[in-house]
Amino acid sequence: MKLAAIAVLSTALLLGACASMSTPAPAKLADGVLVGPNGMTLYTFDRDAQGSGKSACNGPCATNWPPLMAAEDAKPMGDYSVVTRDDGKKQWAAKGKPLYYWSKDAKPGDRTGDGFSNLWRLARP
Repeated sequence: MKLAAIAVLSTALLLGACASMSTPAPAKLADGVLVGPNGMTLYTFDRDAQGSGKSACNGPCATNWPPLMAAEDAKPMGDYSVVTRDDGKKQWAAKGKPLYYWSKDAKPGDRTGDGFSNLWRLARP
């Protein structure tokens, strides 16, 4: 009986560990740049201080450059961390730099925000 209980517990722990390892990364690589789950290109903002845990793009800026939002309970994974925005919501960051979409990109593969105002860059791994 004890052996069966240990086997069940061990299996449950192993399955739990596997499930947590299968949590998808917030972004993936496509043609050398990071893209969000929707396949749209992601960007970084030069005014964001790397590793500060904050976004410098809020209000009207975030209308044009929507953040790659993270769930309230999101946890850092690998090169991805979570920053808290001015409104208290969570946003994904790659290597300490918050990630954004560009509202003018119309379809996956568009990269029209690269170099915008000499402040926005393609997000690269």
